[in-house]
Amino acid sequence: MKRDVIITEVALRDGSHAMRHQFTEEQVRAAVTGLDEANVPYIEVTHGDGLGGSTIQYGHSLTDEFKLIEAAVETAKNAKIAVLSLPGIATKPNIKRAADLGVSMLRVATHVTEADVSLQHLNLGKELGLETVGFLMMSHMAEPSKIVEQAKIMVNGGADVIYLVDSAGALLPYQVTERIKALKQEIDVPVGFHAHNNLSLAVANSLAAIEAGAERIDGSIRCLGAGAGNTQTEVIASVLDKMGIQTGIDIYKIMDVAEDVIAPILPQPQEITRGSLVLGYAGVYSSFLLHANKASEKFGVDARDILMEIGKRKAVGGQEDMILEVAAELQQQ
Repeated sequence: MKRDVIITEVALRDGSHAMRHQFTEEQVRAAVTGLDEANVPYIEVTHGDGLGGSTIQYGHSLTDEFKLIEAAVETAKNAKIAVLSLPGIATKPNIKRAADLGVSMLRVATHVTEADVSLQHLNLGKELGLETVGFLMMSHMAEPSKIVEQAKIMVNGGADVIYLVDSAGALLPYQVTERIKALKQEIDVPVGFHAHNNLSLAVANSLAAIEAGAERIDGSIRCLGAGAGNTQTEVIASVLDKMGIQTGIDIYKIMDVAEDVIAPILPQPQEITRGSLVLGYAGVYSSFLLHANKASEKFGVDARDILMEIGKRKAVGGQEDMILEVAAELQQQ
C-alpha cells in the first residue's frame, strides 16, 4: 500500500505520561488490536521516558515495559512495534532485549544540540537490523542551521529517518516550516515531525511540516500524550484524507478505537489546561507538567510559576529533579 505520509502512533509511549505510567497489559493489547485493524503502520510502546524509564525520578511503571512490548509484538498482525531510547536512561542491554522481543524500529532521542550521544544506540540498532530514527527533542531551542548540523551527525551515525520534535509544543507553524525545509534541503533521509498540542497547534504544525516536505508524522489517538497531548491521530488522518494525502489508515476504525478503547481509560480528558498552556508558552518539556503539579501540591506554590522559572533556566529532558529545587526556592520567596 502506498502511503504519502507514514503515521507512527505514540499513545502507548507518550501517553504513558498522562496515564502516570499505569498502562496494563490488557490495555496495550486492546489498543494494539484496534490500531492494527485500523491499519496504523507503526505503534510505539515503552515507558513515557523510553526504555529504562521506570525509575523514582521519572515515575515507576505499573507493568514492566518489556511485558508491554512483548504483548504489543504478539498482538500486532501487520503493524510494526517501535521503542524509544534516551541515551543516559536506556542502556544497550535494554535495546537488545527489545530487539529480541521482536520490535522493528528504534527511535533514539536526544536534546536538539546533543546528537553525538545518540551514536552508540543508533549503531547498535543498525547492528540488530532495526529501522533507526534520530529524534531531535526540544527543537524550538535551536535555529534551523544548528538542527541541520545535529541531524547530519545522526544520519552519519546510521539514522534512517530524522525527526524534528516539538517537545514543549512551543513552535509556531512558520518555525516548523523553516526547520523542516532546512532539513529537507540538507539531508537525504526521510524527515518526520512530532508535535505537542500545548498551544493548540499540533495539527496545524503537522500540516506545516507535511507541506514543507515531511514524510512521517507522529500521532496520538485521543490526543493521549504528555502536556496537552500530541497531534490527534484520528483527526490528522481524517484531515489528510480530505486533502487527498494517503496514510492508509481506516478513518472509521481509528475513530472507533479512539472512542471505544482509549476514551474509557483516560484519567481525564486531554485538554489544554493552564498548566499545559504554560508549557508551550514558556517552552518547557511536556512531560514536566505532572512533576510540576506534584511539586505545586508539596510546596504550596503555583505550578505555573514553577514552569515559567524552569523555562527561564532552559531545562531539558532529564532534568526533572530541577523542578523540586525551583519549587523549594519559590516557597521561600
